[in-house]
Amino acid sequence: MKEGIHPDYKTVTVSCACGESFVTRSTKDTLKLDICSVCHPFYTGKQKLIDTEGRVDKFRKKYKKA
Repeated sequence: MKEGIHPDYKTVTVSCACGESFVTRSTKDTLKLDICSVCHPFYTGKQKLIDTEGRVDKFRKKYKKA
């Protein structure tokens, strides 16, 4: 490998808006996230379907299994 062409990887702490933090390696000095796997609705199982115009109910009625 050539000398001096590769980025310098540092150990950084990644912090999320929910308060969760973990350590990883990156070329950046700091990493801040808006959402992580701890607070993301898909991973937590607290996903909410916002149905403002009845589209979700219409979809469920249309494709309801008999």
